Formats: sequence, C-alpha cells, structure tokens
Amino acid sequence: MRPVWHNFISALGRLPKDEIEDLFSRGTNYLRDAGVYFRQYSNDPAPERDWPFSHVPVIIHEKEWFSICDGLAQRADLLEHVMADLYGPAELVRGGHLPAELVARNPRWLRSMVGITPASGHFLHLVAFEISRNPDGTWFVLGDRTQAPSGAGFALENRMATSRIFQDPFPRANIHRLAGFFRAFRAALDGQAGAAGRRAAILTPGPGNDTYFEHTYIARYLGMALLEGEDMIVHDGQLKVRTVEGLEPLGALWRRLDSEFADPLELDESSYLGTPGLVQALRLGTLSMVNALGAGVLEMRALEAFLPRISEVLKGQSLKLPNIATWWCGTESEREHVRKNTSEMMIGHALASDLPFEMGATTAPGGEFRESAQPSIDAWIEAEGGNLVAQELVTLSTTPAWENGRLVPRPMTVRVTAARTPSGWTFMPGGYARIGASNDLSALAMQRGGTVADVWIMGDAPVAAESMLGASESLSPRSGALPARAAENLFWLGRYVERFEGAVRLLRAYHLRLAETGDRKDPRLLELAKFMEALAIDITAPVPKALNDLLGSARNCAGKVRDRFSIDGWNALSDLAQTLSAICGSTRAGDGAAHEMGVLLRKVTGFSGLVQENMYRSIGWRFLAFGRALERADALSSILATFCDADQPQGSLDIALELGDALMTHRQRYPIEASRGSVVDLLALDPNNPRAVVFQLVEMHELSSMLPGNAAPGRPSALTRAVMPIETRLKTIDPGALSTKAIRALRRDLANLSNLLSTLYLR
Repeated sequence: MRPVWHNFISALGRLPKDEIEDLFSRGTNYLRDAGVYFRQYSNDPAPERDWPFSHVPVIIHEKEWFSICDGLAQRADLLEHVMADLYGPAELVRGGHLPAELVARNPRWLRSMVGITPASGHFLHLVAFEISRNPDGTWFVLGDRTQAPSGAGFALENRMATSRIFQDPFPRANIHRLAGFFRAFRAALDGQAGAAGRRAAILTPGPGNDTYFEHTYIARYLGMALLEGEDMIVHDGQLKVRTVEGLEPLGALWRRLDSEFADPLELDESSYLGTPGLVQALRLGTLSMVNALGAGVLEMRALEAFLPRISEVLKGQSLKLPNIATWWCGTESEREHVRKNTSEMMIGHALASDLPFEMGATTAPGGEFRESAQPSIDAWIEAEGGNLVAQELVTLSTTPAWENGRLVPRPMTVRVTAARTPSGWTFMPGGYARIGASNDLSALAMQRGGTVADVWIMGDAPVAAESMLGASESLSPRSGALPARAAENLFWLGRYVERFEGAVRLLRAYHLRLAETGDRKDPRLLELAKFMEALAIDITAPVPKALNDLLGSARNCAGKVRDRFSIDGWNALSDLAQTLSAICGSTRAGDGAAHEMGVLLRKVTGFSGLVQENMYRSIGWRFLAFGRALERADALSSILATFCDADQPQGSLDIALELGDALMTHRQRYPIEASRGSVVDLLALDPNNPRAVVFQLVEMHELSSMLPGNAAPGRPSALTRAVMPIETRLKTIDPGALSTKAIRALRRDLANLSNLLSTLYLR
C-alpha cells in the first residue's frame, strides 16, 4: 500500500460493512437524483444508462501529481508544435521525422485547415491524457485526447458524489479542489472571445451524443450557452447565433463536436451537425476555437511511435512521461520486430485513436492481436499497406474497488485534463479515473462494464478553498440571448405536456363512464371515442400508444434544452415516463384504466407545478408558458365546440366540465344544473378560472409584452397586437353569443397566433 492511502484505508476499515454500504448508496442516490447518465450506443430504444460510479476514490499524493503535470505540460507543448507544423510548414514530414503517408491518409487531417493560423495564436487549448502506472510505480501515457476531450464535467459529478459519501473533515480538507481549474478556463475562454459583446459558447453534437449530459452540465456550471450547429450562421464573415432577438456574434467556440462534422461546406458535406461557412470564419480570424479544427490528427496511435524522436528534434528534450512503447508497421525493420514479439504486443490500425483497452477482441485490424493469431500478421500488414501499429502489452497498476462487500484490486487509468491560460497550462487536480470491471484491459471502457471513480490529489495539510467566483469578480449576473432553437423547444415542451395532460383527462373520462355503464355504445362514450379518434388516440387500447408518443415528444424537447431545464423538472418527466411504461400492457379497460389515468394526471400536474413555481422567469420560461397557455386555450375551445353543441347527447356538458377540471367550481358558482350558457361562461369567459380560455389569453398578453419585439417605444409588439383583439372580444362577449361557429373561429385565431410567434422568433 502506498503511504498516501494509509489514513483513508484505516478509516474505512473501522466501519462496519453495512455502514460502508449505506455511505456508498448516498453517492449512488445523488447521481441518480442529479440525472447523471451516459449514452450507450446500441439498438436499445432507451440507451441512457446510470452513471457507472466506483465509490472508492483513487488517491494520489500532490508531490507525485505535480511531477505528472510537469511531464504532461511538456507533452502538451510538444503536441502544439506538432499540430502547428502539420497545418503549417510540414517540416516534420520534409525532414523525415513523420511519414507523409501516415498524415495524408488520416481522415482527421483536414486539408482545408492547412495554412489557417488560429485567432488565439494556439491550436490547442484543452487537452486530456490517459495515463496509468506500471506496477513499479512509474507513470506512462496511454493516449492523447485533443479532438474534443471529455471527462471534465463528469469529474465534477464524481467529486459531488464522493463528497456525499465521505463527509468527515478529514481527508476532505487535504484534497485539492476542482473549481479553480474551471474558473481559470472560463476566464481564458472569455478572453478569447475578443471584443465587447462577443461571447464564448459551447458547440455540441446534440442529445444523441454519448457525453451530452456532460455538455449540458458544463454549460450550466460555467454559465455559457450550449449551441448546436443549426443555432448558428456565418454572416459577414462572422459566426453568429440565431436568437429570438436576432443575430448575435460569437467570439469563441468550445467545440465538443468532431472536426470533420463542423462545416458541411468545406469538410464532410453529409454532416447535419455543423454550420456552413465555419471554416471561412476561422480563416478570416473572426472566431477562436477550442481546439482548432483538425486536432483529431494528433490522436492517431502511430504518432506515439514518433513522439520521442520529435521531442528531441523540436525541443531538445526527452519525454519526461513516456508513451506506451509503440511501433509503426511501415518499415521492414519494424515489421520484423513485430513478427518476433507478437505475443507481447497488441495490433491495431495506425490511424485510429482508440486506446488499446478499447479495442475489440474479435475484429481485425483494430482488435487485440495475440500469439494465436501470429500466422496472419503478414496478411494484416499487407492488407493495410503498413497502416498498422503495434503496442506493447502492459500490466496496469491496480486501485481498490468495492465489489460484493469487500475491496478488490482492479486496473485503473487516470484521465488528466489541462487547459491553456495566459500563464500557461493549468491542470484539473484529479477528478476522473476509469476502473476495469475485471483484470481484462478491455473491461476499462464504460461500454464494456468499466466504472468511473473520483481522483483525490492529497496534500499533507489542508489546502485552500476554491470556488467559481474569483476574488476580483463581481456578483453581477450574466445575461444571454436565447437561441431560437432553444425557444422553439421550450415553446413546444409547454404544448406537448399540455396535450399529454389533455389526453389523460379524456381517457379518464371515457373509462370512468365505461366502468359505470359497461356499454361502449353509450352515446357519451361514442362521442368521446369520436373526439379522441380525431386526435389519433386509439380508444381500443386502455393505454394508447398516443400517450407514449406525446410524452416522448415532450421529453425530446426537454432533452434538447437540458442546460436550461431544471434537474427536478427532468426527473419529474422521467418518473412520468417510467410510470407510463409500467402500466402499459397490464391495465384493463374501465375502472383500472381510469385509476391509472388518475395517477398519470397527478404526476403530470406535479411537473407543471414544478415549472410554474420553481423555474426562473427567464425569456425561456416565457416561451414555455406561452406554449402551455396557447395549447390549453385551443384544447378547451375544441372541447367547448364539441361537447357544448346542441346536438350532443345528455351528459355532454358534464364531460366538458370534467375535462376542464371545473365540476366542483360549477356547483359552487351556479345554483342550477349545467347549461350551455353556464359551462361556456365558466370555461371560456371567467377571468378568475385558471383553466378558462380568457385566462389563457390574459396570460399570453402579459407574456407577449415581455418577449423581444421590433416595435417602436410605447407601441405593442406584433404578437401582442394579435393577442389583444382576441382577448378583448372574449372579455366583452355574452355567453349566449359565443356560438359553436364563433368558438371554431376562435381556434383559427389561436392557430394564427402560433404561426405568428414562429415567424417572429423561431426562424
């Protein structure tokens, strides 16, 4: 046991096993409640998986850590020099230090970027290194991450989880904090943004990416906009964001998207993830990017075979932290070396960036190569034209992991993240390690059962506290325009949730009456069925597919604005989806279905309450609330036009009141049985009824007045001017004059409001 572990292991050893399990469950519960997940690539319709957290941290002494960081800072500078050369003078190829075919054949070397000097003066701003330790204690580098390094956001959540588990002052007081790293990196990003009014933002591929949660988490933590390619446009040579207030220029973009997908105009023309013209903005120097496009070329495995010599040529230094030993199978001498030492090596594609333990054991090339496969080595080399790389098989140092009630040794790697600041490279002190599910190196990958642990950098004495707020920073809030795509998703989130609630109310009304009569041919049931068929709700199923579709649409919209959406709100939607999934296939028509619809109704109104009571009244909330009010007004108008019509069977007015959640209110306010006039008065015209149509129009009037507009001072915006006459008409009309024809005309007016809002803000 290394000395830095003694106090921790001694403290853990004094605890009963049940207490340890209870402590570890705190961390698991925190991650689940926080909604931390990773996305597993598969055909599974629900690919989100709980974050695979290993509760025992990896502990490294600060002196050892500082030595590691010193070696990795040298490596980061070396990679910067290599990239500057590959996209500049190409002296390394010209001098024979890198094979030309190795660079030119790599799909991540982007010819379009040759000759473009980054606006910041640097190609690399955020890099990560996968490192591990030999059993003798020496550290080495398994691979470099320069394309779009991940792990920093998950490191924060790892730290939050371990802080829930280990709450005693020791050893936490001696652990280096992570916040200072992020504060320095955010300041560096703001500095790169350039002129006043130009901001930094994060570019994400979107919710389908396996690390999308991290993108949203980092965006919230740093207070930065999270954008997708479609959010931006290159205009007048500048990259600008499409916001609800118009185009807003960007000065810096932290790219979490692979380079080749960033610009379909000059790179991969099939990409739907990028922004046309992005390369031109970089060429003109109006945009700084983290990291420069084309940085993925540095991740090829074969480069590690040449880095030691390149370091001596460019820097006059040997690498302080060595690579895993690597040979490129491009020369006969190297091929012969590989033939003789096959059993001690792994073979993979030279241009691939996967680390050895991520390689599949059954695919070739790109998979592990063992002695049993030796007869095919020449065929592999010939088939790949020398584009194979051999790396020595390594035995990794182990770290304790808690499995089945005891500590067991498991192989581990540590991901070290470094950010460029004006004063040089700064390193995140720990935070992220990968733990193998077994002693098989391939089991380190999360997709194959590996887990992730916090990394503690431990000092001998308490370390200074850190926070995201620097000593010289003010507490003034950051304001930011709302991207049009985010506004659209919030608007439709409000509408889809309201549609889901309306469908649940309709189904409950139907099944209550079915339980009462047992007759599907009852006139009221026939009218309800006809009404729902027009909404694509299949009444033959107790829990129709339409419910899943509506809730899926709502979750899809919420998922695209995770950086602007509360964790409680997301969890409420997820809980609703789990409840709906649980009742599908097991619910029977009639009383059973009515009961289950009541459960869903309480949960969806709980979500609406969270949004209404807890969500900050930002411009995003206004779009969500406007969508909710518009959908509620339209749905209730449709109900009134149908069930208050004179041709409807007896009992239809009660259905309208039930769907409008106003049965009790009607009994209290009207000392008569329900009549068309009283129902229309309560559900359409009563300004004190929060579900009435006029109440929704009053709310839309207020919300529209708070949305951006191009109107002259003192003059209402175009949207407000469209809402006002509809609101005034309802406030002044007599219930008897609001005929079925007038209600249908009202629905057309509401549809026009939706179209106008889309035209003004969402395009």
